Amino acid sequence: MFRVDATSPSRRAFLRQLTAASAGLACGPLLLRAGESPAARLRVGVMGLSRGMAHVEAFLSLPNVEVTWLCDAAEQRVRPAQERVEARSGKPARVTADVRRILDDQEVDVLAIAAPNHWHAPATILACAAGKHVFVEKPGSHNLQEAAWIVEAARKYRRQVQLGTQRRSWPGVREMIERLHGGVVGPVRFARCWYSATRGSIGRGQPAPIPPGLDYLQWQSPAPDRPYLDNVVHYNWHWRWHWGGGELANNDVHALDLVCWGLGVSHPTRVVYNGGRYHFDDDQETPDTGVATFDFGPCGASWDHSSCLPRREENLPFVAFYGDGGCVTNRGGGYQIHDLQGKQIESGTGPGGDREHFENFVDAIRNGTPLHAEIGEGQKAARLCHLGNIAYRTGRTLQVDPATGAIRDDAAAMKLVGRDYRQGWTPRV
Repeated sequence: MFRVDATSPSRRAFLRQLTAASAGLACGPLLLRAGESPAARLRVGVMGLSRGMAHVEAFLSLPNVEVTWLCDAAEQRVRPAQERVEARSGKPARVTADVRRILDDQEVDVLAIAAPNHWHAPATILACAAGKHVFVEKPGSHNLQEAAWIVEAARKYRRQVQLGTQRRSWPGVREMIERLHGGVVGPVRFARCWYSATRGSIGRGQPAPIPPGLDYLQWQSPAPDRPYLDNVVHYNWHWRWHWGGGELANNDVHALDLVCWGLGVSHPTRVVYNGGRYHFDDDQETPDTGVATFDFGPCGASWDHSSCLPRREENLPFVAFYGDGGCVTNRGGGYQIHDLQGKQIESGTGPGGDREHFENFVDAIRNGTPLHAEIGEGQKAARLCHLGNIAYRTGRTLQVDPATGAIRDDAAAMKLVGRDYRQGWTPRV
């Protein structure tokens, strides 16, 4: 067990954790718990019932899987989920606002986490220690320190931990990566990603009474207490560093996951973020517009986002890979291949959704099928997001050790590697 003070992280301890997590990427399929049968009924608890409703639907669609617990700090989200579980399965699910009640239930096999980012790693680590397999939404960690801890926990407790980057299970995307790795456009030198949206202002939050039915203490744990404001819960926490990671950790993790997969890269050597908050004078702390650039040595990547202006006239793909012989682009569940003259020479498509990703997770638990988004692989993209955010917040280029992913010789950046926790909630592996 160990503890790192997030206000002054120990570089030596952090390097040990990064090295252990990176070394663990080569591990084979994890083991079932003693006494588990590959055909046994899996009992699942779902935490966070906004995005988590998709988890409920996906698990209920799979054979011999039962949703036995529902967890949310907001009472109004629990009731519809209860009704859905009972309508689909004919059995009621138990409910709680405290995830630890689920972890105490010895009959639970799986915890599915769709709570806000500040919950991802602490809940996953607790679940692994309790002997549960975990499906955790992206990004899986709030910061670089947690990205190391969460992988270490999966390795130590030998649990199957799948990240919710569902494109990894989409047939068309998997075919695209296979074609890319097969050399369809030759050596790939660079990848570019784009994201745009029409997000409005969140205004200035005002102190207000906690709404009836919201257990704000449970919503905040394990983050240190902040007074309730009327513009944070349930979505705008994304744009506050205390709970979220901005657009990088919200949507970019999906794109950069494809970049890591397609380029076959792990740690960058250099990270730059140019951009800022340009659209609204409000409580948002994270940038609404900008470009993050990652140098991996023999290749590189960039991510360009415009969160408050849609740029529809550009009609850009989600991700593009540039090789010596042409370009491979991804849109939704399909892909296109163009030669150097811009002529489309090949394309492919396939369905996109959640079920395949959850099915792969269940198959991994039951028979050791390799996970499509095993947490060690998934945290490669999460680390890029965290590094991009640190580059933005410090306002300078980060130099990174390509062997370990540790930031080089930058005391100010190292202060942002971890975070403080509410008393008693510091993750321990």
